[in-house]
Amino acid sequence: MEVNRSAALRQLLAQRVLLSDGAMGTQLIARGLPVGVSGETWNLDHAADVEAIHRSYVQAGCDLVTTNTFGASAPSLERHGLADKAAAINTAGARLARSAAGDGAFVLGDIGPFGGFLEPLGDMTPEALHAAFAAQAAALREGGADGIVIETMVDPAELTIAVQAAKQAADWPVFATYAFNKDDAGGFRTIMGTTAAEAIQGASAAGADVVGANCGTALDLPDYLRLAQALVAAAKPTATPVILQPNAGAPRLVEGKMFHPATPADMAGLIDPLLALGLRVIGGCCGTTPAHLAAMAVKLRAKDLHH
Repeated sequence: MEVNRSAALRQLLAQRVLLSDGAMGTQLIARGLPVGVSGETWNLDHAADVEAIHRSYVQAGCDLVTTNTFGASAPSLERHGLADKAAAINTAGARLARSAAGDGAFVLGDIGPFGGFLEPLGDMTPEALHAAFAAQAAALREGGADGIVIETMVDPAELTIAVQAAKQAADWPVFATYAFNKDDAGGFRTIMGTTAAEAIQGASAAGADVVGANCGTALDLPDYLRLAQALVAAAKPTATPVILQPNAGAPRLVEGKMFHPATPADMAGLIDPLLALGLRVIGGCCGTTPAHLAAMAVKLRAKDLHH
C-alpha cells in the first residue's frame, strides 16, 4: 500500500502541477504554542490541533500535506532535551498528516536543518548527521509519509547528506528546497554564500526528485518571481521539476509581532507567472494560511480546466 502511494505521487507529479500546503509554525502559534517551545512536541500532546491544521490545508485544496517535523531530527530536538523522543515525534507527525490527508492528498515528511554547522565550521560529522536524518526519514516512513521534503536548507553539503539519507530510507520522491536571500548584485544566495545555480545543481546531483526554494528573508513577491526564473534556469540541464513555496511577502514588525503583508489574492496572483515559467509544485511558507492556499488552489484549478 505504502509503496503504491509513493509511486502514485511520482505519477501525479509527472501529470500536473501540484499545490503544496502553507505555514505550520504560525498556525501552531495561533492555536497557543508558547514562544520557545518545540512545536513538534505538539504531535504528541496536542495531536488534535496539529491534525486540524493539516485538515484545513487539505480542505483548501492542497495536494501535498507537510508533516509537523521540521525541527524533529535528534540533533535539533536535543536543544529542547527531547532527542530521545525523535522517533515518536516523527512517527506521530506522519500519522496525523496521513489521517488528515485521507485519499485526497499525499504526505511529505518534513526534514529541516539540524540547526548547527558541519565540521570544520561546527562539530557535527557528516556520518553522525547522515545517521540522524536516516533515522528521522525511517520514522516518517513508519508513520505513513509518501515522500520527503528537505527544506529551508542553506548548506549544500547538509542538503546532500539529507537527500542521501532520505533516499536510503525508502523508494519515494524526495523534494529539496533552500532558503535564499538577495545578494548585492541582484541575484540570490543562501546565507552560506551559495548561489541559486550552485544550490540547485547540487540538489539535483544529490538525487533530489524535485528542487527549489521555500522561504526567503526579506523577499517580496516580485523577488520570488525572479528567484523562480533563476531556479528554473538552474534546473534546466537535468530537467528536474522545480518547486517554489514563497512567504506571504516580506515580513515586517507591527506592534511587536511579525506581519506578512501578502493577501490571499496577492498569492493567487503568483500562479499564472509561475506556471508560465514551468514550475511543477507551488505552495506557501511563512505567513501563509489555509485562506492563502485556497485562493491559490482556485486559480490553479481554473488553469487545469482550460488545458
